Amino acid sequence: MQTAFDLSVSTTSPLTGDICLPGDKSLSHRAALFAALAEGTSTIDRFLVSGVTRAMLNVLTACGVEWHLEGARLTVCGKGLRGFTPPTEPLCCGNSATTIRMLAGALAASGTPCVLDGSTGLRKRPMNRITDPLREMGVPVTSPNGCAPLTLAARAADVPLRAMDYTLPVASAQVKSCLILAALAADGVTTLHEPGPSRDHTERMLSAMGADIRTNKPHAIRVAPLTRPLAPLNLELPGDISSAAFLLVAAALVPGSSVRIRDVGLNPTRTGILDVLGQMGADIRIENRHDILGEPVGDIRLTAAPLKAVSVSGDTVVRMIDEFPILAVAACFAYGVTDVRDAEELRYKETDRISVMCSELKKLGVRVEERRDGFSIHGGTLAGGACDAHGDHRLAMSLALAGLASPARVTVHHAEVLNESFPDFVPQLRTLGASVH
Repeated sequence: MQTAFDLSVSTTSPLTGDICLPGDKSLSHRAALFAALAEGTSTIDRFLVSGVTRAMLNVLTACGVEWHLEGARLTVCGKGLRGFTPPTEPLCCGNSATTIRMLAGALAASGTPCVLDGSTGLRKRPMNRITDPLREMGVPVTSPNGCAPLTLAARAADVPLRAMDYTLPVASAQVKSCLILAALAADGVTTLHEPGPSRDHTERMLSAMGADIRTNKPHAIRVAPLTRPLAPLNLELPGDISSAAFLLVAAALVPGSSVRIRDVGLNPTRTGILDVLGQMGADIRIENRHDILGEPVGDIRLTAAPLKAVSVSGDTVVRMIDEFPILAVAACFAYGVTDVRDAEELRYKETDRISVMCSELKKLGVRVEERRDGFSIHGGTLAGGACDAHGDHRLAMSLALAGLASPARVTVHHAEVLNESFPDFVPQLRTLGASVH
């Protein structure tokens, strides 16, 4: 159990520095799971060691997968697509929706009987998005009220799943990844259609491992069943752009600041926050561009400049779905009214991020209007005060950073949840020159 603590961040001088972040959370999840599905030994450097990735590693252990973690280097002994051992207890996925949804697809492909469960918060996340299409494919899965726990019954090794042509109800990388993994064990080609773009890390990584996955037209993914084992991985993961977003906004809030974050993943399905910060007036430059296993990578340099309000909607929402808490804080210090629409998906995250973020910002004096699909924030109204993280790691870090430019101290209660995704948050802020209490 994590030790509870409050968090307050302030500064008296510009933030400056040149830093390197831990590996990308989304890629760390995938690398660990896909390495387990490969045949052979994989080595993954710069693996993110955090609460949510520990949940993935723990469930792999329960399925008979051997792995070793030395610092940030993860070694995984792959068991192949059908090599998992049926677990003797329910698999606890903690608070990680990525873990439970992707693991459901992998276990469906392998035919492994199991129960997938998690925290109270995870049990509130909608799972019918994956269970409904998995049943269409022939997966024997049940769930109470469309939520966890999920129960997958055994399936004979010589019985493939049914290929399908399926349109996802929402653009979701987690749902898409679940169905891609299941499709690897289907009796033919599966085609998945999305209503808009979502991050494509799964397609890129599995393709590099030998899977036949193609994008024939925008938002349509063609997945062929595996005809040969997945090849093991040997790579160093790029830094997490979602973690970088906190430090970039921190610098953007403090006049005179200039920071460079090295080797950050720049997958175009994830860079919406960079586009929006640029529209707000921040000076953002990308340097040292290169690729890692099909993923674009580069250094991000941000120099602070006065921020102005923006409107965010449409496909940009999906390209920055995890960054809205920190965007909301940036909006508090921008000139004008920032308007967010088409973002109802935020209500189905670790918390209802629209409702909770709006209510916590109001505690700090912010003038904010909540809508079903977003919110409007009036810049220049944040006064300071105390607020609560509500068990949401991104809210904890975002609200704390409001203290960098607030006229009075901002204190976030129950901030220990930040260790779920960014354990280095406090040390990195101190490296840049912020005062953290």
